[in-house]
Amino acid sequence: PFSPSQFCLSKADKEQYEKEERPESQQEILRKAAKDLPIYTTTASRAIRYCDRCQLIKPDRCHHCSACDICVLKMDHHCPWVNNCVGFSNYKFFLLFLMYSLLYCLFVAATVLQYFIKFWTNELPDTHAKFHVLFLFFVAAMFFISILSLFSYHCWLVGKNRSTIETFRAPTFRNGPDKNGFSLGCSKNLREVFGDEKKYWLLPIFTSLGDGCNFPTRLVIMDPEQLTVTSQNEPAKSSGANQSFPTRPLSESQNRLLASDSQWMEGGPEEENVKSGSLHHNTSDNS
Repeated sequence: PFSPSQFCLSKADKEQYEKEERPESQQEILRKAAKDLPIYTTTASRAIRYCDRCQLIKPDRCHHCSACDICVLKMDHHCPWVNNCVGFSNYKFFLLFLMYSLLYCLFVAATVLQYFIKFWTNELPDTHAKFHVLFLFFVAAMFFISILSLFSYHCWLVGKNRSTIETFRAPTFRNGPDKNGFSLGCSKNLREVFGDEKKYWLLPIFTSLGDGCNFPTRLVIMDPEQLTVTSQNEPAKSSGANQSFPTRPLSESQNRLLASDSQWMEGGPEEENVKSGSLHHNTSDNS
């Protein structure tokens, strides 16, 4: 879907923005316009993410598609196979498309395999169908391998709650780039894409959570010298600078994705997200 109108500049702000030639003044206009918006990511240079072509402030995870010439919410990539952008509104359908295609190629290859074996052992009658059997088996097998690799990659992205764009360029938050900034744990990441009702997960029905503009984030600050958890008394601010949003403790629900009482920390030694108790202990030892 298109970005909501609340992210578009007002007529007065747009005229003032176009008249200004200095980037600093333009950014000041954007900061004032974005102070009430739920925006927590910026450009790598800490500037407000603004699309000059669509003339709107980009919501988090929104990117402009040069092929479609529009800003796409939670854009993943532009897919030439479906001739459309893959983003928030159709990402679940894209995954199901890959899964159904994978099963179809497997079915075709499995049913043709016995005839391919007969062809290989010269047991198949000498008919014109011999070429069709050979061609069909190789095409099904090649597409199966290709789709399997793509489907596996996107399953990994869903488990990490990343898009293809975010994999190559980590989103920049208030405290710097964080490739796992939107990751809430594998279970909740799956629910964000497929929804709360598991009975609808394999059906081509839109069940993704959220509106495409607001996304729950991890409240962990990554510091090069020391990992620290955001203080509960420190306000978390949007990129609009002046508008404060109350910081939630790690165990508190940020939306219905975080409604579970259990911690949503991701496990594994390679994960950057660690429990606040361990961080507090490490901080005391360093003191």
